[in-house]
Amino acid sequence: MTTTPSPDIETAETTPKNGLDRFFEISRRRSTTGAEVRGGVVTFVAMAYIVILNPIILSSGVDVEGNTLGFTQVAAATALTAGVMTILFGLVTRLPFAFAAGLGINSFLAVSVVGQVTWTEAMGLVVINGLIIVLLAATGLRRMIFNAVPIQLKLAITVGIGLFIAFIGFVNAGFVTSTGVASPPVGLGVEGSVTTIPALIFVVTLLLTGVLVARKVKGGMLVGLVSGTVIAVIVEAIWDLGPMFDGDQVNPGGWGLSVPELPASLVSIPDLSLLGQVSFGSFERIGILAALMLVFTLVFTNFFDAMGTMTGLSKEAGLADERGDFPRIKSALVVEGVGAVAGGLTSSSSSTVFIESGSGIGEGARTGLANVVTGLLFLVAMFFTPLVSIVPTEVAAAALVIVGALMMSQIRHIDFSDFSALLPVFLAITVMPLTYSIANGIGAGFVAWVVVRSLAGKAREISPLLWIVAAGFLLYFARGPIESLLGA
Repeated sequence: MTTTPSPDIETAETTPKNGLDRFFEISRRRSTTGAEVRGGVVTFVAMAYIVILNPIILSSGVDVEGNTLGFTQVAAATALTAGVMTILFGLVTRLPFAFAAGLGINSFLAVSVVGQVTWTEAMGLVVINGLIIVLLAATGLRRMIFNAVPIQLKLAITVGIGLFIAFIGFVNAGFVTSTGVASPPVGLGVEGSVTTIPALIFVVTLLLTGVLVARKVKGGMLVGLVSGTVIAVIVEAIWDLGPMFDGDQVNPGGWGLSVPELPASLVSIPDLSLLGQVSFGSFERIGILAALMLVFTLVFTNFFDAMGTMTGLSKEAGLADERGDFPRIKSALVVEGVGAVAGGLTSSSSSTVFIESGSGIGEGARTGLANVVTGLLFLVAMFFTPLVSIVPTEVAAAALVIVGALMMSQIRHIDFSDFSALLPVFLAITVMPLTYSIANGIGAGFVAWVVVRSLAGKAREISPLLWIVAAGFLLYFARGPIESLLGA
């Protein structure tokens, strides 16, 4: 027979047991210290791959002056920023949402931004992006703008970024390559087949990680990356494939970026030399309009990814009300902006809330105490950054494809019955990977939404803020001719 707990029992269960319990509201949220610790550990295990993946993505980008970021330095900065921001968020908001470098923004920086500016200038743009987000959050404008964007476009941005990330993974692994001809522009491997051992290891790692994630294995992403790396190390020890590019020599069967060889030392003092390497010279280098458009793109990418992630996590944790609001939402949005500033100042890219926090929530995490545990583990990870140098790009690329697939799953929530919504959503999703630009996808979706919906007789449903955003993107798309006219 089912019984209802008496008010006295319920009160006893929610009465704080000590100062730690009272501060984090552990009992009030019907959790325990043990559940918070376990949840924090599980979240770290699920997120730890970012210490490997972020430096691979960022170190692959060559800036306009031919400079690259150091692999181990980015790894140390990534762990430091994730640790500090995760702990700060947990202490300020008491929410179990861990922080790390956002995959969408780091890919945008490495692929698009540093082709126009230097790395220090790119990180300056990230800092400006973070300051704008803090201002928007502190004034309440962030929630107003978020509410002005229709849910279909919010979901389309997530799906489009997922496809973009997956495409980057396929290219980095050599699974998809340029054909060098007009049609088709890209193809499978070399002449339509997988011909290299590194590309084959990518396939093996992808399938192995996919099975682990499908079976809901805790830390399945990390286990897949570690397993793929072990296989790669063994293969390299047997066949000595070497790097694909060695000076002027090209080895088509070699490893793309890093050769999987064991380092001389597994533990080292973290190299934090990238901290503070920031410049705001991009406005002079590429012009005010072009620089503002890059900041605009960073703000929008950061904005929608974080807001959607926090809303989803709060619902999963049972902390959101019927409107989707969760405790200390304003503080959460402000600290998330601080994460972008911190990521720029450490050259680790914008730090934001990670959807992998859901694994810790699934383990029982309901408060910021879990964040403190996760953050401390990230700080410890700083001293093991030499290990990341052995992970080849082909292995890390598998994680990109998995993350892309997870992000694309949001497409199931989009209503495709109205074509005036379907076309803008379709453009937002497809333009991102096909033009290799997150900015282009977001802009195409917003402009199409305003134009198609208004001419279809639904102009009254469009927020004035969305018209302003769409106008900004029109300037972004026409920045080349505009800059030429201004220069003339």
